[in-house]
Amino acid sequence: MANLAAIDESLTSIQASPATLELLRDLHTQALTEPPYVSTDGQPQLAALDRFVALEPDKCALVYLLLRATGARFVVEAGTSFGVSTIYLSLAVGQNATLLGGPGKVIATENESTKAIRARRHWKQAGDEVEKWIELREGDLRETLKTNLPDSIDFLLLDIWSALAMPTLAVVKPRLRKGALVVVDNIIAGRAGYADLIEHLADPRNGFKTTTAPYAGGLQIAVYVGTGEV
Repeated sequence: MANLAAIDESLTSIQASPATLELLRDLHTQALTEPPYVSTDGQPQLAALDRFVALEPDKCALVYLLLRATGARFVVEAGTSFGVSTIYLSLAVGQNATLLGGPGKVIATENESTKAIRARRHWKQAGDEVEKWIELREGDLRETLKTNLPDSIDFLLLDIWSALAMPTLAVVKPRLRKGALVVVDNIIAGRAGYADLIEHLADPRNGFKTTTAPYAGGLQIAVYVGTGEV
């Protein structure tokens, strides 16, 4: 049974307008009451087209707080779906950018046009505190992320088909600043599909330090410390 009480508990962690909080409450309720979908559990990919496949509220709250705590202003999201987690990313980026007096951007990615349409609709509902900070790139992210990335990326969220996680990291990694965070959803539930990513993050020669937080399915948090001398 979906834990709808967790929605309000998680939303207490977020700084946002009442209208945006109500929008998030509604979107999370829809997401938590639909049949669950994990890309590595044998369900056909077509089953995901009409589902949110969204980060759970407690994970979204953690991601928001990590972004605020680190002052992140340039974020890449691999796997936007209906744009729920993107709202949290853009809230944090916008608030950090305003506080620090500089630019900020969330580069969101979505391969399915029907999902992109719904995501844009949700961001428009949230208004300027969300919408103006997002750049949505539609299509295969292995191509759409090849150009025009920020010089320094603060945060990468991998909430996507497990087979695309390592290729995405390979594209984004050259722009990660030292201290950048990489967060991977369902790292335990999808361990078999994430094998190449897990191996890469665990190899000290690649410059990451990691831990797995005990959220549903496992949430891996990696810090890029770089491959050279400190």
